[in-house]
Amino acid sequence: MTKINFVFLIAVTIFLCCLYACKEDDGLSVQECTPQPSFTTFVEGKQQRVGDVDAGRNFLLYGDYVSSGVPYDVYLAVFGPDNENILERTGDNAVVRYDFSAVDAPNGARVIAPNCLQCHASTINGEFVMGLGNAGADFTADQSGQLPLVDAVIFGQYGDGSPEWEAYQPFRLATAATAPYLVADVRGANPADKLAAVLSAHRDANTLVWNETPAYEIPQELIPTDVPPWWVLKKKNAMFYSALGNGDFCRFLMGSSLLTMANDSTAQQLDDKFPDLLAYLYTLEPPVYPENINNTIAEEGKAIFAENCQECHGTYGTEASFPNLLVDLQRIGTDPLLVEGYQGTHYEYMVNWFNNGWFGQDPNGGQLVARNGYLAQPLDGIWASAPYLHNGSVPTLEDLLNSSQRPTYWKRSFNTSDIDFEKVGWNYTVETSKVDSDTYDTTKEGYGNQGHYFGDNLSSTERSALIEYLKTL
Repeated sequence: MTKINFVFLIAVTIFLCCLYACKEDDGLSVQECTPQPSFTTFVEGKQQRVGDVDAGRNFLLYGDYVSSGVPYDVYLAVFGPDNENILERTGDNAVVRYDFSAVDAPNGARVIAPNCLQCHASTINGEFVMGLGNAGADFTADQSGQLPLVDAVIFGQYGDGSPEWEAYQPFRLATAATAPYLVADVRGANPADKLAAVLSAHRDANTLVWNETPAYEIPQELIPTDVPPWWVLKKKNAMFYSALGNGDFCRFLMGSSLLTMANDSTAQQLDDKFPDLLAYLYTLEPPVYPENINNTIAEEGKAIFAENCQECHGTYGTEASFPNLLVDLQRIGTDPLLVEGYQGTHYEYMVNWFNNGWFGQDPNGGQLVARNGYLAQPLDGIWASAPYLHNGSVPTLEDLLNSSQRPTYWKRSFNTSDIDFEKVGWNYTVETSKVDSDTYDTTKEGYGNQGHYFGDNLSSTERSALIEYLKTL
């Protein structure tokens, strides 16, 4: 069988697949900074539904939250069995790559569907890390042109009207509708917000039934985001970098199912399983910094952090607290396009669709609340989560804390072991222009590396000490 590029099938699965959440127990103090800076706003939280951790992990690795895909036999013919079995799964999934799952479609056909780990697991320094954002995913090309080839393979092997062909159709429809809009400027940039907008345009807000014709004209512009690590979820009172998501977080987590779900009845059945998934996500912890740390210098850095950073980013260790503060856009100064997209017309339809439809209108509803700023993030495991800022525009912590040396154009290898342990982040080369799709162009709207200038007033010695401390988090 001719080998098929299934990257485009993977690409469309990233929307809200188990994103950001909060929890207010387990000994973690979630409270306002004292004193709270005048340029911030405290983001209120809500008590979340309680679930079963083991059931949540099982649902993540085996669940049918995406219930349509390519036939199981086609997948094995193209990719072959994956005997590494990183997740130690059993049955059909024992030979399926970690970021796919073998599930039964509603009609009983066995299919391979992408799972949340497409974007929420990765390898760093030779270690597979559950919950580490995939900063190397490539969404720089429109792959929808390959659909006819995939169609021909599945149709030719199984035929029209076969269970396999029918089980493939919801995924095919979603791919055809979304892929042309999911083209990022640079590898590593994530198009989750645009995917959410496209899917909402094609589904009825209440019945969630798929409509071939979108309900509104979808903007072509893609606003990129970075993929934050899952282990910070337990600290946050609102989802997303702009603290957009409030209320019941499970409603945001199950947004991944919009790709292939049949209707609101399907959504209701899935709704009971997502509290388990949320419970599992709360158990994840960051990987430990793998190199030596100078503890004396780190202690000096801790004092610098306390004076300059903790009022917004919180405290760490045995008496951890996270303030949940939204920093005003004018003060933080980072690229405004993501915030402005929800304040203006770019995502207005999606906000209304979510808030006034099935996802927002019962006791377990969520709400999208547009705000004028970005939530100061928890910094647990920050050494592993480069690049930095909400759009991944800054390659290292040293560059983040010294804005004068941030590169305008930069390129990295996308080798997950190609780490700069001194500057903390990715090794990169400075370019004079955009060389290719691996080159980050910070002059492009939405991809800017401006703002967060709070480290500029530190001396080089203070900055080095602060970075040494950040390695310990």
